[in-house]
Amino acid sequence: MGKLPDNITTLLNKEAGGFNTMLGLKFTHVTMERLQAELEISGKHHQVYGIVHGGVYAAIAESMCSVGAVINVMGENKNAVGLENSTTFLRAVRSGTLHCVATPLTRGRRAHVWETRIHDDRDRLVASGRVRLMILAPKDSLAGEEIQFENKSALPDI
Repeated sequence: MGKLPDNITTLLNKEAGGFNTMLGLKFTHVTMERLQAELEISGKHHQVYGIVHGGVYAAIAESMCSVGAVINVMGENKNAVGLENSTTFLRAVRSGTLHCVATPLTRGRRAHVWETRIHDDRDRLVASGRVRLMILAPKDSLAGEEIQFENKSALPDI
């Protein structure tokens, strides 16, 4: 494990793009031990009954846990990919901002397990997710292709 760049939060919000951008997940504080993010709820996050879709919570857990694992191994020129996501929905939410915190439960050489806790604006726990991740080294393959670690920024593709 190495030291994170001082601008890691800005880099993550810029480079993690793709699905995180579509979802609206914004990192607010990032260390090797704890990631914090927020998501402002809008209609695109709702299911048919007007509450946040369970897939949103699962996606938040997957994204935050993956980023946590990646920033812990990127100094070793490694990457991470989720293997298992178990997300529990505890309370229905319609509006406001989701406040999310991810922390590691274990960080091994070949696997990590991270947990994300998601609270509403009243600090009530609304969902929690646990993600098991495989740590990938250069030359490892994923979906039949060798993992590519080259990236223009200081971060691997998350």
